Amino acid sequence: MRARIALLAYALAVVLGTSIHEPRLLALGLAAVLLVAGRRWARIARRASLAVLAFNAIVTVSYAVVATLQGTFSLDYVILVNLRVLLLTSLTFLFVSRVNLFEVVGFSRSLTYLFTLANGQAMALARVLEDFRLAVRSRSIVRSTVAERYRHSASMAVLLLDKSLHDATEISRAMRSRGFFDDRS
Repeated sequence: MRARIALLAYALAVVLGTSIHEPRLLALGLAAVLLVAGRRWARIARRASLAVLAFNAIVTVSYAVVATLQGTFSLDYVILVNLRVLLLTSLTFLFVSRVNLFEVVGFSRSLTYLFTLANGQAMALARVLEDFRLAVRSRSIVRSTVAERYRHSASMAVLLLDKSLHDATEISRAMRSRGFFDDRS
């Protein structure tokens, strides 16, 4: 029950964070999230910053180019968007660090199944990605060229897609063999 209350609080905080259009209030909300995080505030801030870096950079640069060409560039808007994304991402990392997500979806068998599949896939793919990263690093004497890194990334993407499809099938079969899809509740 506590996990569902936390989910409801998280959902309300997300709605509140997306409906606020004042950068100072968003910054205050971000500070509150980091304060609630306690000793984990630095880790959550770092993870959230790294997670949104690529997205925010692309969106900000794209907006800056288009808005400058149109003569409508607003630094306030850039600050608002970046703060909002950072707040919501930090809030998500805080929620995930404090709440057992299996408890959150425990009320629904279908959601439990879906979350089990997603979690299993994420763990397996993270392990494969780390193995590939270490393999490339251990087999390379000099730094790879950009073209080599693109080729490596493309081959990894194909392998990860194939692996995710295979793993989803295997996980589904394992759950079926354990009676997960039986109509009995």
